[in-house]
Amino acid sequence: MTLEPYDRSVPAKQPGLSLETRNLKPGVRLAVGVSGGADSVALLLALAERGRELGLVLSVAHLHHGLRGAEADLDLEFVRDLAGSTGLPFHSERVETATLASADSATGKGAETIEEAARRLRYQWFRRLMASGGVDAVATAHTLDDQAETVLAKFLRGAWTEGLSGIYPVVEFPEGPIVRPLVGTTRAEVEAYLKANGQLWREDSSNRHLTFTRNRIRHELLPLLEVWNPRLREHLAQMADLARDEEAWWGDETARAAAQVILPGRPVRGGGRAAAEGIALDVAQLSALKPAMQRRMVRYAAEQLGFSPDFPATEALRALASRGRAGQRTEVAGGLRGERTHRELRLSVLPPAGTDAAPAEVTFEVPGEVRAPALGVHLLVEAPISTMATLRAWRPGDRVQLRHSSGPRKVKEVLERMKVNGAARSTWPVVEMDGNIVWMQGVAVELSPEIRIKAIPTGTESRPE
Repeated sequence: MTLEPYDRSVPAKQPGLSLETRNLKPGVRLAVGVSGGADSVALLLALAERGRELGLVLSVAHLHHGLRGAEADLDLEFVRDLAGSTGLPFHSERVETATLASADSATGKGAETIEEAARRLRYQWFRRLMASGGVDAVATAHTLDDQAETVLAKFLRGAWTEGLSGIYPVVEFPEGPIVRPLVGTTRAEVEAYLKANGQLWREDSSNRHLTFTRNRIRHELLPLLEVWNPRLREHLAQMADLARDEEAWWGDETARAAAQVILPGRPVRGGGRAAAEGIALDVAQLSALKPAMQRRMVRYAAEQLGFSPDFPATEALRALASRGRAGQRTEVAGGLRGERTHRELRLSVLPPAGTDAAPAEVTFEVPGEVRAPALGVHLLVEAPISTMATLRAWRPGDRVQLRHSSGPRKVKEVLERMKVNGAARSTWPVVEMDGNIVWMQGVAVELSPEIRIKAIPTGTESRPE
């Protein structure tokens, strides 16, 4: 593909591009991720125009992925020149994406596509920039078109409502936020803005390769569907907005209902409940809920054990709760067991195989899998960046940020509230990542939307979508 030429001069002032600025606070040192493509070039110019008004301290960040040879080298020089013409500091780094993707696949953690590896490495670098202390936040140039493509891709994979939330306007990481100021702006508006300013950009030839799923959606499926509905992209983006708001509401409602439905431990003769692995749901309370809340409640309980059951698995557990007999069991979702008692639906993790195959504390690379049979845990962790994590038993002084909690809680207090005692208490498993506990058995931990942790049976090799 012929690459677009570019003008090294500062573009003339033209009507500004619409930006979502609610997540941009005065004084923030904001690095703008610029690939050289139209979206990121427009974002940089629009922010540079309004940087003083918004009180932002801007810089430019470009990651060379080690792909596309001389074409990528020219992208780097273009972005470097653009940063110079706008008088902004320039950050750059090079990674060998193909090599790192191949290395990850060789570990047996599941195949990683070039797209997945590039995205993981890009977010890893953004987080390093913020961790360095010179950058408070990073802005990326996701547009309304990207949002529509993401929602459609997740719909095709069979996502639940939370999956249809698509691209979030801001994603919080421990090092700082990633913000998307153009997520409400179309690609057509971006290109019109650049042309009005006389600013050209570079085209990535790989964006035309139909071997990539995203490109097939962009160039084949969406145009075909727009024959039926010319406003489809707008409607898909609106669906993402609706899904995010409804997920926030459902989260609060589900947490409130869980206090009545979800029970700690096992019942004991004479009254009360004893500590036990797994989690229980009161079937009478569950059956009194509407089907929509029943599904939410079953998935909420499963998530506390690290699972995200799909629709058939969720329906199988609902059926066991409503029509199952005492003693009846079902195994679903790659290692989640449901067992019916007279009054409860009990969920637990299937016992791992090879109980002497791993130590009780394991440091592992994320994204990836980890096994600790001594703790009775086998987890699969998906994250947008590459880092290290540790699966271990909790320690005195550990704190955890529970979902829907106002602040961190001591793990000791959480276990006391769960009535976990004896040997089970001393070996209660947690996962630590970047100094924070991101998973704890039996509770829902507050996580970035882009981090997913689920339990799987030992020996299974899989990767969440």
